[in-house]
Amino acid sequence: MIRMEGVTKTFGDHAVLRGVDLNVEKGTSMVIIGGSGTGKSVALKCILGLIRPDRGKILVDGTETTTGDRDAFLARFGMLFQGAALFDSLPVWQNVAFRLLRGSLKRPQAEAREIAIEKLRRVGLKPDVADKLPAELSGGMQKRVGLARAIAAEPEIIFFDEPTTGLDPIMAGVINDLIREIVVEMGATAMTITHDMSSVRAIADNVAMLHDGVIKWTGPVAEMDQSGDPYLDQFIHGRAEGPIQAVR
Repeated sequence: MIRMEGVTKTFGDHAVLRGVDLNVEKGTSMVIIGGSGTGKSVALKCILGLIRPDRGKILVDGTETTTGDRDAFLARFGMLFQGAALFDSLPVWQNVAFRLLRGSLKRPQAEAREIAIEKLRRVGLKPDVADKLPAELSGGMQKRVGLARAIAAEPEIIFFDEPTTGLDPIMAGVINDLIREIVVEMGATAMTITHDMSSVRAIADNVAMLHDGVIKWTGPVAEMDQSGDPYLDQFIHGRAEGPIQAVR
């Protein structure tokens, strides 16, 4: 479903992506791990076309991302942003139905509200949450609203950017379980970037380790602990010593 071939991106003198090669099969969940500043978010933004790579090729379902109808292309994606990124001035239901109230996916307002309430129920929130403002919700509830928004338009591909950041371990586990259940139910292709190894083990089919602008290792999550790759081994066990040099 997603293919990156030799993707590079440099900002000024800083080379962030140095030739990323990655395949994400249709209907699978890929998790990209790596330290802060290694290019995970840049890779995701390149796939969405928010950033244009300097070199290389990115294909979604066999078609280059730089061709075709931009609105139709983006309509295939859902996104759970880090920190939920809800619109403070809009009630919850309008946040969830944001894409259904405008553009090519526009639905009548009453229908959009019904879909929003249905998606809120799917992530474990009651209908009375629909008319609240985001500021009235806890961090965990806001993250669930963000997840409901990500799936509201029934996307083929869903991106999750640090889905458990800022959550306590119990709520993080709830969000991980919801992500896994929803991705399987929808048959969607998922790509997640995270530092949280519990999230990796809960939601990944496959894992890719991004370091110094290249994929150091990729494979099934079941093979991660026996990979034999020193970069991956150091990262997943949180060791200070190893080929990844911590900035002091």
